[in-house]
Amino acid sequence: MPTPDSIHPVSLLAFGQPGLNAYIIVSLLLFVIGFFGVLLRRNTLVLYMALEIMLLASTLALAAFSRFQGTVDGGVFVFFILSIAAAEVAVGLAIIVALFRRRQTIQVGELNHLKN
Repeated sequence: MPTPDSIHPVSLLAFGQPGLNAYIIVSLLLFVIGFFGVLLRRNTLVLYMALEIMLLASTLALAAFSRFQGTVDGGVFVFFILSIAAAEVAVGLAIIVALFRRRQTIQVGELNHLKN
């Protein structure tokens, strides 16, 4: 019978307790999805969502490291990060709505002028 240390991180879900590697893999995948979303998309809403996915991926990694070290420091940082992110979402969406009202578009390529 294999020991829990020798099992692949994805198969740890069968035992009910995913390891640190599983959390880091999910965090990495979320960050990569967000990164490529920022690189490849030209819609400001999609860019904004991709940036939020990247922020949440780093928050997930921070919470996982904190949990597996047995401290609450990461939980405190996650609380502050998510509260700042909520304020960021409100301000960011307000900016996007203001840009749409002014320019009638949310495509990044068409929002290249600061005047008029």
